[in-house]
Amino acid sequence: MVGRVGRFFLLAVRWSAYPLSVASKSLLQVGKYVPAQRWVNSTGESMKLGVPKEPEGETRVGIVPSSMKKLTRAGFEVYVEAGAGLAANYHDQDYTDAGAHVVAREEALACENIVCIRFPGVDGIGAGTNLACVSDPFRHPDFVKACVDANITLLSMDMIPRRLSRAQSMDVNSSQDNLSGYKAVLLGAAHVPKGIPMMTTSAGTIRPAKVVIMGSGVAGLQALATAKRLGAIVFASDVRKSAAEQIESVGGRFIEVDGMDDFEDESGYAKPLTPEFIQKVNDTVCGVASDADIIVTTARIFGRPAPITVPSSAVENFKSGAVVVDMNADVGGNCEDTVQGEVITTKNGVIIVGTSNLPGTLANTASMLYSNNLTTFFTSLVNKEEGNVEISEDDDILVGAPEGSDFYVNGMGGVLICKDGAIHPKQTRLAGVVE
Repeated sequence: MVGRVGRFFLLAVRWSAYPLSVASKSLLQVGKYVPAQRWVNSTGESMKLGVPKEPEGETRVGIVPSSMKKLTRAGFEVYVEAGAGLAANYHDQDYTDAGAHVVAREEALACENIVCIRFPGVDGIGAGTNLACVSDPFRHPDFVKACVDANITLLSMDMIPRRLSRAQSMDVNSSQDNLSGYKAVLLGAAHVPKGIPMMTTSAGTIRPAKVVIMGSGVAGLQALATAKRLGAIVFASDVRKSAAEQIESVGGRFIEVDGMDDFEDESGYAKPLTPEFIQKVNDTVCGVASDADIIVTTARIFGRPAPITVPSSAVENFKSGAVVVDMNADVGGNCEDTVQGEVITTKNGVIIVGTSNLPGTLANTASMLYSNNLTTFFTSLVNKEEGNVEISEDDDILVGAPEGSDFYVNGMGGVLICKDGAIHPKQTRLAGVVE
């Protein structure tokens, strides 16, 4: 008995636990209770991770209560700004019950590690802080400049080298795009003035709706699969010829364009196309879409304005009651007539949906997936021997694959944008934009 107590005492020196109630302590004494355990470093301190509330218009939250168990075991103490999760239906009490501290914004921003979705600005964030968010640095070089000037380590999760197998569980682009594709089809179905599936009734047979998906990346494939589940006949296009097999595997019909090649760059994104070929793609796909009931546009070029894939001339030829759901209204839009944040109806009766931030319309699920991505990311950075977050030059997620690797992309690094007051040397493409 003495030996067992002694062993427990040695473990207690190494581990810390949440405060226990009197009842919990009595259970612990008889060996029937195992508390949540948190690794602490050699100085007896935990790593602090702050979760600020997102700006107005963003309904998601960076960390959800279900991630607390994994973060705590990795050695993090989580400080959540009061009300940060309310718009996503995660209440302050949920965080408290999971072991987080609900605090004022100043205290959340004072942590040495911060997780959020939108770039929070640099006010209140100390030098040397690890700030992980979706900063979209090519479209917002001023964010990078602000972090360089403030000596903040910016970790932009949208820059993750998505071809690395280890990156898949941290890929916020895929997790959020997947939900966007799903919601885009639901918005189309909600606005189109007819049923989606084929129905045979005593009053007659209803033909299934025709849906055209323009672009078949993560969002497009999910849109295609969702439309098929609703019972539509689905056509899909992509500038990457390799996407044909993927489209057909989920029940779509591939729209092939004469002269099509595999327009995919080394980082896995679609390449910018020549104006001539864009016109050819537009003419072919919009021709197929001329009698469609729902058209979903997904074309997004990394770091550039969205390409116009549905010009006004094509909209004029769409049938009355057709719905165009533009998934890129926030970066200029794929449809020439899109109005960001609005649903409009053209003179010929075409409904154009320009809803921005589609993942935010599914805030509860989108936050959970984002939180899982960021929890996996941050726990992978923990140096267990030192009990701290280590920004290592040997981590391909942070700095990109080494030169000579099949996954190396010239001029591009990983999620590490800047550190110690300088842009990371691998981010030469970005450095040119910032300067």
